Amino acid sequence: MSAARISALVAEDEAPQLMALLEMLEDRWPDLEVVAACEDGIAALQAAAEHRPQVAFLDIRMPGVGGLDVARAVVATGGLVVFTTAYDEYAIRAFEAGAVDYLLKPIAPARLAVAVERLQARLRQPPQDLRALVDDLEARLRPQGERQIRWISASVGDHVRMIGIDEVLYFQAQDKYVRVVTADGEAVIRTPVKELLAGLDPGTFWQVHRGIVVRVSSIDRVRRDELGKHRLQLRGRPESLPVSAAFVHRFRGM
Repeated sequence: MSAARISALVAEDEAPQLMALLEMLEDRWPDLEVVAACEDGIAALQAAAEHRPQVAFLDIRMPGVGGLDVARAVVATGGLVVFTTAYDEYAIRAFEAGAVDYLLKPIAPARLAVAVERLQARLRQPPQDLRALVDDLEARLRPQGERQIRWISASVGDHVRMIGIDEVLYFQAQDKYVRVVTADGEAVIRTPVKELLAGLDPGTFWQVHRGIVVRVSSIDRVRRDELGKHRLQLRGRPESLPVSAAFVHRFRGM
């Protein structure tokens, strides 16, 4: 009986680079089964939730959702990750500090061969919990002094309200606007959710749905509804918010 094939997710937002990587993987690791090849982060998150791949090759910067968020989903189910990146030599030290591998773009076939050998060796070892490592990697890669949102200038009726980021319970995309919900009211802004994410502390706010970002400390519980869909309940709030399958991994093992 032949050995089971290793399943893989590949995510790269540039189609030519995605095809080139798939071709190199087919040449260097013919027994690898690519269960999904994605060109954006949301599709990659959905594929990670559906297929639970054993390994993933992830572009660290993709539209909407980046490779680090996808990596969290992969390692939450015991998978291994290799990032593809255009970061400079200084930033690459962050990858070398941990138990994840990286491929510098444009990817050289010889370097891919090394990454494949490392993955194959680690697949023969007992699994590690790499979630803390991914969080540390994100902190290392965040530019020093990167601007984070401290105040939200939002519309409330016919006037503008200044809302401190510490007041915000969650953001929710709605039509052309985003609702900013606080304990004592709500307002609307035009900034898309994906732009908001770039200025929010990932340890304080979690994306739980394509259009919803929630303050972690405001979450009371997550449950399944009668249709089997996940929903989260906020402390002291009557409403519940949907959690898409792509983000359920955030709540495993908590």
